[in-house]
Amino acid sequence: MLELAWPWMFALLPLPLLAALLLPRARGLFGSALHLPHLGMQLPQQADTSAVPNARRLLALLGWCLLVAAAARPQWLGPPEDIARSGRDLLLAVDTSGSMSIEDMQLGGGAVPRFSAIQAIASDFIERRKGDRVGLILFGTRAYLLVPLTFDLKTVAKQLVDSTIGLAGRETAIGDAVGLAVKRLRNRPQEQRVLVLLTDGVNTSGELDPAKATDLASANHVKIYTIGIGAERMRVDSLFGSRTVNPSADLDEAMLTSMASKTGGRYFRARDSAELAGIYRAIDTLEPAADTKQSLRPIDEWYWIPLAAALVAAALAFALPTWRMRRRLVPA
Repeated sequence: MLELAWPWMFALLPLPLLAALLLPRARGLFGSALHLPHLGMQLPQQADTSAVPNARRLLALLGWCLLVAAAARPQWLGPPEDIARSGRDLLLAVDTSGSMSIEDMQLGGGAVPRFSAIQAIASDFIERRKGDRVGLILFGTRAYLLVPLTFDLKTVAKQLVDSTIGLAGRETAIGDAVGLAVKRLRNRPQEQRVLVLLTDGVNTSGELDPAKATDLASANHVKIYTIGIGAERMRVDSLFGSRTVNPSADLDEAMLTSMASKTGGRYFRARDSAELAGIYRAIDTLEPAADTKQSLRPIDEWYWIPLAAALVAAALAFALPTWRMRRRLVPA
């Protein structure tokens, strides 16, 4: 259905007519002040008319009408569409410190860095959160809001996939990441503030202590789900042969567990990609996606059609050949 967003703009249509009536007329091209240097010759007071000036006048009026029509913003309203909306605001905070490059996660039959596993699995989790507003925080030495809360889930997932290890620094500022998430969520509806935090280590940087950040989250009713990522056994080759090490020895599980329990969330341990995928499914169950729908009508802006037609009319007016008034020499 065609509608006009600003129909009152058509009140401007008579503006050229009012200007012609109220503004003083310009003096003739060949007024009495024009004198010819040759005696016995003079110009007629009225010039010959032709159809070309009239055509230009009509094109100018047509262009003005089209400009007014474009200013009225014609829009095409499509049929109503049901869009899921839950009102939940979910921030995903992902660790990009240097330790996320450890290749102790299995994905596609081969060993991949921890961050690559998060990118592959978390991006699918993000795209399943239809109806939620999702945002992305990356933290390393500092915490940064990469994508603010948005319904555009594909953009959030793409930004996560395009991110790299060390983008926010090589250390781990868990407290700053939680503090930044609370800052972004505290003005949102109280019942729908959720933070999912993924890390593989201990807080080694930042200005905000994780314990204080947890208290801040609890006071602002931000529920935190923490995920500790990293295998517990990894074979390492060296000059003295291979040996088995624990690449997650620095993981502060006590801190992550306390952070989740104090805010009403839950702590998860992801030792491999399968466990990480299962954790996201569990979070989907604990924080179900939207089950309500909102009916919206898509709007297509059509102002460009009359605007383009106005430009064409103006181009045609200027493209008409320059008409030179014929002058007749008559004896004085």
